[in-house]
Amino acid sequence: MAQDSKAGERDAAGEKPGFQPFDPATIEPYVLKDPEALTVNLARMVEQLGKAASAWLAPRESGAKVDTVSEPMVDMVKTLSKVSEYWMADPRRTLEAQTMLLGSYFNIWSRTLSRMGGEDAAAGPDLHAKDKRFADEDWVKNPFFDFLRQAYFVTSDWAEKLVTDAEGLDEHTRHKAAFYVKQIASAVSPSNFVTTNPQLYRETVASSGANLVRGMKMLAEDIAAGRGDLKMRQTDTSKFAIGENMALTPGKVLAQSDVCQVIQYDASTKEVLKRPLLICPPWINKFYILDLNPAKSFIKWAVDQGHTVFVISWVNPDERHAGKDWEAYAREGIGFALDTIKQATGEDEVNAIGYCVGGTLLAATLALHAKEGDKRIRSATLFTTQVDFTYAGDLKVFADEEQIDLIERGMQATGYLDGSKMATAFNMLRASELIWPYFVNNYLKGQDPMPFDLLYWNSDSTRMPAANHSFYLRNCYLNNTLSKGEMVLAGKTISLKDVKIPIYNLATKEDHIAPAKSVFVGSQLFGGKVTYVMAGSGHIAGVVNPPDKNKYQYWTGGPAKGDFDTWVKKAKETPGSWWTHWDAWIKDEDDRMVPARKTGGSMNSIEEAPGSYVRVRA
Repeated sequence: MAQDSKAGERDAAGEKPGFQPFDPATIEPYVLKDPEALTVNLARMVEQLGKAASAWLAPRESGAKVDTVSEPMVDMVKTLSKVSEYWMADPRRTLEAQTMLLGSYFNIWSRTLSRMGGEDAAAGPDLHAKDKRFADEDWVKNPFFDFLRQAYFVTSDWAEKLVTDAEGLDEHTRHKAAFYVKQIASAVSPSNFVTTNPQLYRETVASSGANLVRGMKMLAEDIAAGRGDLKMRQTDTSKFAIGENMALTPGKVLAQSDVCQVIQYDASTKEVLKRPLLICPPWINKFYILDLNPAKSFIKWAVDQGHTVFVISWVNPDERHAGKDWEAYAREGIGFALDTIKQATGEDEVNAIGYCVGGTLLAATLALHAKEGDKRIRSATLFTTQVDFTYAGDLKVFADEEQIDLIERGMQATGYLDGSKMATAFNMLRASELIWPYFVNNYLKGQDPMPFDLLYWNSDSTRMPAANHSFYLRNCYLNNTLSKGEMVLAGKTISLKDVKIPIYNLATKEDHIAPAKSVFVGSQLFGGKVTYVMAGSGHIAGVVNPPDKNKYQYWTGGPAKGDFDTWVKKAKETPGSWWTHWDAWIKDEDDRMVPARKTGGSMNSIEEAPGSYVRVRA
């Protein structure tokens, strides 16, 4: 009687607790209607899968591609083996680990049986309720899929705990193990398989497998587009073209070197700041992230605020650039751009911006300039830039001596690192958002992705010269020489303490590439005044945040000293974009104005912006 009474109760939403009584209509979408059509489509799917296999094999059989992809897998196995050794070395620990997992499974099974009996057997708040992979209501309403969902989270949490609790691991090995466990957990999620994802199952039944035929056709196309590697489409690339609906701010290419083109943008105000503004973007992707379209363009906005904007557009390197190292990028990139600005405007003093690794290069170049007495750059702004790599996040997983040696040996054959390798590494940092949803939508649902300019830019990868990339990995991620005052550039040992000019150091709160704490710690290494600002959102959205959108927020709180968490707690939060705060900071440093300049001055331009270097695809 007590059980019947409880089953009759209703929750706050007006429904009975537990799973609802069986309704034949609920399984109707899961019942196959046309077995013959499914059989035909499965045969067509296998045919498309064969084409995908051929696209993968062809460049390997011809010798055009030589695989080195086994090394990361070997490293993962070696790393996780060290975790396994700890738990299997002692039978008591082995039993403890097994009991912990089996006990969790038993609890799930007990709750599932209770809910099927009409009882409200919830185990507290659902910590994974907002996980987008499990948004379909049948993940909770259907007992089978609810069990799968709970078992998945219990198993992945258990695997993470094994890494956390394993004793005797050095910090780097533990970091790698935790990263690899997350990658495996993302890959084996039940949301990634037709038979364990309710939405995929229903769609497959409804279309008699036509979705899988479309998906395997897309898989074959994407492997062919990647010339033997999977180049997963994240957006409809046919909807975008550089210089047509992206990178539209008017300007001219004034000069070019082996490593870059220098662009000056046309003034849009009657007066401009006396100091021109030089932007040094990262070379691991293209500069037009700051000029996606007029509504999102930081470059256009800066021009409209009275800045004379120059941008370095890095070359998309090939084997000819193999020996171009950081000194070459400092001299033939930043130094060359400063020479161009002098020739175009007559100005000796410049404000500079560096974004991500472009900011790291800029910081190192400033330290070199300080050694050499070069005072042309009078203020520097760093967007999501690390100069200290102690807290560099999950990218450090790929930066130990063994893995860097493997990367260097791979680069010897071509003289560069293929852009897809770096893009894959970045996507792996957020695999649950940047890999597996597209795998599901593209290859299991057979859906074409929606057009999205940011994802087009993300897919427009660039190669990296072997000497440049090796210097970066070894000096920054592996040995952290810039932060220690031990980096050698142009034959000189440089120190950030020699950089006395004002620095505006922008971090973003949710950055997975340059964590806000890492940027904060790096702020303490410069020899002059540093204004540390933390914006809302992440590495891209936190930077590309026009004021008129009124999105996110930023925090200011005085010098970047002491403990990062303490600074955040005391910081002042301001709604909206940091762009206006930065513009005011620049003008506080020097607000002298001059009549708007003619683009290029007396120089003859090479071509219209955005130039030809940025159009070269890897």
